Amino acid sequence: YDDRRRRVPRGSVGKSQSIEFLEGRDASLHQQIAWGKQITARNATPESILTLFANDGHRFSARNVATTAHRVGKFGGPRFRSDRRLQPLAETCGGRIRDFDAIGLANVAWGFAKTGFTDRRLFQAIAADTPGRIREFNSQDMANTAWAFATANVA
Repeated sequence: YDDRRRRVPRGSVGKSQSIEFLEGRDASLHQQIAWGKQITARNATPESILTLFANDGHRFSARNVATTAHRVGKFGGPRFRSDRRLQPLAETCGGRIRDFDAIGLANVAWGFAKTGFTDRRLFQAIAADTPGRIREFNSQDMANTAWAFATANVA
């Protein structure tokens, strides 16, 4: 975990939420938006998303990392249970737990639970971080996170 993060206050970047930058890791805002569009495109596939992550994930913002986990989770299913391409994503998510907002944490947990790829260290990191930030969670974030832990059988 790299503690050199800087936060841009809410409201100072237009209508979007605060955007976190990790010095030397994250790409420009323009590039983050481009990657976000690729990850969420209608024609995106798990293969295209995981390839994009393999090539550029080390430079993704926390939002794009969480969106990657969520989008791969949308495809879900048993074919991902032993897919080794998810391990680097799980490790990145685990290393950036404190960078995620409540929605990001919920999306990461939900995405991994949907794939059936259970990385215990990732779920332990989410479990350790969540109680101190519980006030950030809305009811949907809480429900998705609880469902993820129950489904992943790591409750």
